[in-house]
Amino acid sequence: MKGQMIENIKDKLSTIGIIGLGYVGLPLALAFTESNYRVIGFDREQDKVDRILRDKTSYIKHISAQRIKSSVENGKLDVTSDLSRISEVDVIILCLPTPLNQYREPDLSYVTNTMDKILPYLKKGQLLSLESTTYPGTTEEELKSRIESKGFVVGEDFFLVYSPEREDPGNPNFSTSTIPKVVGGITKNCLDIGVILYENIVSQVIPVSSTRAAELTKLLENIYRAVNIGLVNEMKMVADKMNIDIWEVINAAASKPFGFTPFYPGPGLGGHCIPIDPFYLTWKAKEYDVNTRFIELSGEINTMMPEWVVHKVMEGLNEQEKALKNANILVLGLAYKKNVDDTRESPSAKLMDLLIKRGANVFYSDPYIAEFPKMRDYYFDIESMEINKENLETMDCVLISTDHDEFDYEFILQHSNLIVDTRGRYKGTHEKIIKA
Repeated sequence: MKGQMIENIKDKLSTIGIIGLGYVGLPLALAFTESNYRVIGFDREQDKVDRILRDKTSYIKHISAQRIKSSVENGKLDVTSDLSRISEVDVIILCLPTPLNQYREPDLSYVTNTMDKILPYLKKGQLLSLESTTYPGTTEEELKSRIESKGFVVGEDFFLVYSPEREDPGNPNFSTSTIPKVVGGITKNCLDIGVILYENIVSQVIPVSSTRAAELTKLLENIYRAVNIGLVNEMKMVADKMNIDIWEVINAAASKPFGFTPFYPGPGLGGHCIPIDPFYLTWKAKEYDVNTRFIELSGEINTMMPEWVVHKVMEGLNEQEKALKNANILVLGLAYKKNVDDTRESPSAKLMDLLIKRGANVFYSDPYIAEFPKMRDYYFDIESMEINKENLETMDCVLISTDHDEFDYEFILQHSNLIVDTRGRYKGTHEKIIKA
């Protein structure tokens, strides 16, 4: 069975099923169709299904409509909300959210509920790959046991791997096909098939000894970033007290050609991985009686950043003899990072919530997000404000949360009363600007 599966994958005869067509699943689906595989995409949101099949357009900024149109019209891409069609595919790839619950514990419900729904339609000779970020042991403990409940023998007549996604939305230098892919299998047979699968769409595959090693690899990548961002956010607060520009310091330190990697402070952590991954590991580590104090400390620092930024807004308004209550605050950028339309875990939403709770009149402007989306924790019934002279002059403070390149920063400076800059967009000092 293993040999036939590998042969079918190599010959592009296998049908690929991708569950979850978001920022990970959609580009992955296109990478397979553009490598001449037939793909069935699954998503519970009918709007996404319609936009792909009926409109042949994209709902993600950095993915072109032409790529979708070509894949649909050449018959390589089909999309459905009907999970019973899992019986039609040879490979199943799960690209589902793994958020935290209200107690900052892992929420695997998207993965486990989907597994329970597709279980009746699984068949021998399929490969299942989990790409969602999770704690070490998930693939074995949650997926393998469910598959075996069907009477399948994992590694002999059904195959299971973990291969963490590494998407960086909006990064023009890397795509799904050019980012190396880590793969771990439950057995050697599983690993061999998984490696062959991904070798057909990415430039380099990195096999590791187990699914647990692959799961921990993903966590290490993002915890490394979270810890360093926590460090530089703490340095920012120290530098602020000393009246030193932290961005100037970081850029000077980055001139050293060895031993230093620049990380930059911000208003808090956003995106689908960095704010969440440290808590996945700290939660699982407690099972082994390990306290991840260093990781938890950086998480605390990053989590407090929105409060610190709001305090800087209040300081700026006080200097102008204004109160935060009833002040007009314009938050620039709703996405979690610049030049994308991705709002997952965006610190901008947290900032808006804190400001509103303190009585401010809050507005936002984002060229890529026309109206505030319904997020897991936040929703405000407002639309993006146009950046013009009249609107800026009515604002008591402009808060730069996400520094999209599309914003005209000179124009904003010219017509604003006060700017709180959390991204170091403005260099040097200016009487209107507070660095935060």
